Amino acid sequence: CLMNWRVFIDFDGTIAIPDTTDLILERFADSAWLEVEALWKAGLIGSRECMARQVSMIRATEAEMDAFIAGVTVDPHFSSFIADCKQRNLPVKIVSDGLDRVVKAVLTRLGHGDLPVAANALSYVGDGRWQLAAPFASADCRSASGTCKCAVAAAFNTGMGLKLLIGDGRSDECLAREADFVFATSKLIAHCEDNALPHLAFSDFSQARSHLALLMDVPFERAADAGATQALVSAA
Repeated sequence: CLMNWRVFIDFDGTIAIPDTTDLILERFADSAWLEVEALWKAGLIGSRECMARQVSMIRATEAEMDAFIAGVTVDPHFSSFIADCKQRNLPVKIVSDGLDRVVKAVLTRLGHGDLPVAANALSYVGDGRWQLAAPFASADCRSASGTCKCAVAAAFNTGMGLKLLIGDGRSDECLAREADFVFATSKLIAHCEDNALPHLAFSDFSQARSHLALLMDVPFERAADAGATQALVSAA
């Protein structure tokens, strides 16, 4: 079977059980952040502009922010999933339209600080204020995201492996269309179903581990191959 998969994992709602950006805004930002959120949900602004405006409303010291991040709840089976990937020599990259300070702190806490991360850059600028930069944005991003996950995946050239996406929502939709296979949870399940994208639904990383074992055992050149996909779904 073909073993050269590259694994791209979303953070908020996938690794971290809650959306950590929303939690931070609820705790530290002016309530006007919800008005900006409504503009994004209506498709009037992209997520990059949305988050930049929301982050500017945060008022917290670095110590307050880091203490809050330390309490983020994580899927308890994530570390085992990463161990499975390492055992199979599958390169993993965390791709998040969230905040790098959060993602890196959580991964370091879990012992996975070595994993490469693409996320928006949250910077403290003094006097309790914060700003957002988007080092992984792309002018061609169809979602106007801070992190263009499609561009990040295209640049992650550790061989010509197939792309496995693990994600949960709107920021994963574009890459889901380009990936060879998707492990989908939450709102991403419906997106995959509506667009006939090759996928398996999962509830937590324990189930994702089982799916990964299946994926490694199915011989196909591209996961989009109908027969192989059906074999996976049936086996699951």
